Amino acid sequence: MSETQPTPNKGTANSSTGAPAGTPGGVTQATLVRKAAAKSDYKPADVSPQRRVQRSYSVRLWAIRHSKLLEWFYSRFADAFLLLHPLWRGIGYGRVEAPVKFVEKRVKGLMFDCRMCGQCILSSTGMSCPMNCPKQLRNGPCGGVRANGNCEVEPDMPCVWVKAWEGSRNMVNGDAILNVQKPVDQSLRETSAWLRVTAQAAAVRDAAKTANTGASA
Repeated sequence: MSETQPTPNKGTANSSTGAPAGTPGGVTQATLVRKAAAKSDYKPADVSPQRRVQRSYSVRLWAIRHSKLLEWFYSRFADAFLLLHPLWRGIGYGRVEAPVKFVEKRVKGLMFDCRMCGQCILSSTGMSCPMNCPKQLRNGPCGGVRANGNCEVEPDMPCVWVKAWEGSRNMVNGDAILNVQKPVDQSLRETSAWLRVTAQAAAVRDAAKTANTGASA
């Protein structure tokens, strides 16, 4: 008595090709969809996740490599902003914060992937923003830096503090990276660091002038 051969069910995979049953010659569904798609001259470029990751960090890493130039520029920019202190005070710091923050967020977001913590210390960290650290460490790297210098939490991302040290070595005041930073004050998040630093510098300058005037009197 001969045995009856089992009939394969529809929807089961082809054992020889691993393709779904019902597809001609064992061709996969993805291939069929691709062949049925309208033909055009457009070909996607740089679509791999690795390329996207590298591209997203490219400007940030450029800023670190050119930290000395950016240190020089920021020093002049801060001086110019301080000269405008009478204007900011006349209008009111509260009134000018919205437009200044709009510009600051976009400029620093492009250059440093800024998170607008309101307590910018780029000049002390080699132009590498410590808020990009997944652990938001403000005083050096954690113990989980990978052997290739990448982040423990995000394996494709260069460690923020490894890059901070590299950038600081190019800067005139690079040893400022050794200064101990205070914890982040969350109440200052989404505020303008440019205006805050300017107001503080103006207060120090005015206090010095008052002290000199009193000493000479």
